[in-house]
Amino acid sequence: MAAPNVEIYTWSSCPFCIRAKALLDRKGVDYTEYCIDGDEAARDQMTERANGKRSLPQIFIDDQHIGGCDELHGLERQGQLDPLLATA
Repeated sequence: MAAPNVEIYTWSSCPFCIRAKALLDRKGVDYTEYCIDGDEAARDQMTERANGKRSLPQIFIDDQHIGGCDELHGLERQGQLDPLLATA
C-alpha cells in the first residue's frame, strides 16, 4: 500500500497556495511542491497538465487534476478528500 502521489504547483507569496498547503499539512499529507515563481516554462507545463488552467495553486493527486485551493477545500467539505488521500 503506497501513499498517493500529491503534487502542488505554487507561487511562494500566493495566499491560496498557502491555504491549500496548510490543509494538506493538517492532514499529514506528503506532497511534492513545484514553486514556479516567474518560471514561465514551468507554468506552461502546469497549464498543459491542468487542462488550460493558469491560476495557482494547481493540485494533482495520483496524476488526477483536482484544481485549485477552492476545489481542494470543497472536496474536504464534502468528505471526498480523505478517500482520495487514502492509501492505494
